[in-house]
Amino acid sequence: MAGAFRFMTSLACARIARTSLLCRWHSRSDMTPTFARRSVATLLAGLLTWSANAQAPADILVRGPDVMLTRADWEAEISRIPAEQRVAFATSPQRVQTTLIGMLVGRTLAQRARSQALDKDPLVQRRITLEVDRLLSGLMLERIEAEAGAEFDRAKDRNVARARELYVVDRAKYTVPEVIDVSHILFDTEKMGKEAALAAAKDTRAKLLAGGDFPALAAALSDDPSAARNKGRLDWNPRGKYEPAFETAAFALKNTGDISEPVLTRYGYHLIKLEGRKSAHPQSFEEVREAIVADLRQKYVTAARESAIAAIRTDTRLEVNQEAVDALVVKVDIPPLPANTPATVAPATAPQSK
Repeated sequence: MAGAFRFMTSLACARIARTSLLCRWHSRSDMTPTFARRSVATLLAGLLTWSANAQAPADILVRGPDVMLTRADWEAEISRIPAEQRVAFATSPQRVQTTLIGMLVGRTLAQRARSQALDKDPLVQRRITLEVDRLLSGLMLERIEAEAGAEFDRAKDRNVARARELYVVDRAKYTVPEVIDVSHILFDTEKMGKEAALAAAKDTRAKLLAGGDFPALAAALSDDPSAARNKGRLDWNPRGKYEPAFETAAFALKNTGDISEPVLTRYGYHLIKLEGRKSAHPQSFEEVREAIVADLRQKYVTAARESAIAAIRTDTRLEVNQEAVDALVVKVDIPPLPANTPATVAPATAPQSK
């Protein structure tokens, strides 16, 4: 009973309101707060009664007055999550409980819809069919991709040979770029004014060249909001990660410990210190083989998927009732404005109060 009580108390309104179904309930104009609280209270009371008075079979997870959820329902629900993410998803008791209550609410509403014959409406039946079609089409594409991936994997020697060809003809592509590790101190020109910011940057550079501590001065003086946390350290980055002027100055520094002259960017003036440099270097085929093969596999799978879709779109047996298709387009006639109608503009000045 203690376990059931912990489960049910964890499904309080604050958590339930986070599920998509109940969020939609709360957004409806006819769903008052009182009604919402009573609905949740009734649901919890019913489940607590069942927990106290009945022994549930092992595969029944939750039972309400009208419906129940089984382990098989749970497995079907989480099958929508990518396989590699399911274990991580299920490690959170909150996610599990929130998902279960959302499933219970959805199934209960669906059962009530059936009891009121909503599923017998011809339009609703069409919509149900379309939803089933969407699910099955997605599953079919997943199967096509899985089969293509398996087919690719069976040709291991061919794949490695192709990966080696790509490596040999474009070694530059597999070169690790030059990276630098820098720190900076920012003097915000909008905050201080351009001249004052430049003067402050020059004064601080003089202190640094005289032996001042860069991290301490960065934490005390920098207008970069992150400086209090990182003491101005930006860590390792290649070209293309910084503002052009900043990048040019940073990569121009020659020796570890060098400090730039003030560098102007749209953020203000920077002092840049070179903390370290790693030169560009080529990677061996063994270092990049798995990445190249993975890229080839993804392209193979994508091609199989696109081929299957294209075959349907370009099937010569398709017959299109163009007249009926054209009739689906809603035509709206917008009358032209009279030739001398002036454009509506805001008044140049506010009306004077009388």
